Amino acid sequence: MSSFGSILIVARLTLREAIRRRLLWALVGLTVLIVALTWWAFSRIAEVSPVRGSIQELGVSQVLVMLAFMFSFVLAMTAVFAASPAIGPDIENGLLLAVLARPIRRIDVLLGRWLGLASVLVAYALVAGYLELGAVVVATGYLPTDPILAPPYLAAESLVLLTLALVFSTRISSVAGGAIAVVGYGLAWMAGFAGGIGEAFHSDVLRTAGTIGRIVLPSNVLWQGAAAALTPSADVLGGGGLASPELYKFSPFSGVSPSIEWLAWCAIWIVGALAVGAWLLRTREL
Repeated sequence: MSSFGSILIVARLTLREAIRRRLLWALVGLTVLIVALTWWAFSRIAEVSPVRGSIQELGVSQVLVMLAFMFSFVLAMTAVFAASPAIGPDIENGLLLAVLARPIRRIDVLLGRWLGLASVLVAYALVAGYLELGAVVVATGYLPTDPILAPPYLAAESLVLLTLALVFSTRISSVAGGAIAVVGYGLAWMAGFAGGIGEAFHSDVLRTAGTIGRIVLPSNVLWQGAAAALTPSADVLGGGGLASPELYKFSPFSGVSPSIEWLAWCAIWIVGALAVGAWLLRTREL
């Protein structure tokens, strides 16, 4: 059996396990609920708002970015709690040892687990993200700068957290690994926020802290891309009371589109983390 075939087998088994644990059905239910609540909430905002035009669109844009941040948090937590028990429990109960008795390598198990969980997360992020954006457009008529890119950025952010939690699962318990991943996600966001303040106020210390945080855990790079994609246009900013669109970068709801170099680093980080996870799993006694 080829290595790629082994990876696909493990990925298929992971998907079956997700269905058995009702993870997919829970995500479908959450998607329907979130989209319905999004449409209802934004419809109410459009109805009761005392202002119209660009001022209303500016307000809607800020609520939309805040909603995207909450959605990114849900995606991150889903990724962490799905990946944290992906490897460790199989080692503890001897299941992994039985699987490895077949012509399947340890790295095939790791990559198969990652591929199966990643396919679920990416599909959920894209479907739910585009449905939520559609609900906002239907309810308010507002369309952000580049709505097509926002869900892919959020999906990629969840892959970073998925990879981190999966690597931890090769050596430490599910609870400890999940907790460390969640704390790391929060620290990365805080470092990115500090870096944004450093850019706005020309502080080298804060700018350096933000850069280091993005290098260590690049989840905030992708969140900044999603926020930038949801940024209101210059006309909306100007009509909403901001004489200079440059002032918007001081808002906690603003974002910066990542460069090609940062996107490449995100991909390199995921591949490198998986390589570290494969080494940790290979050197662990079963």
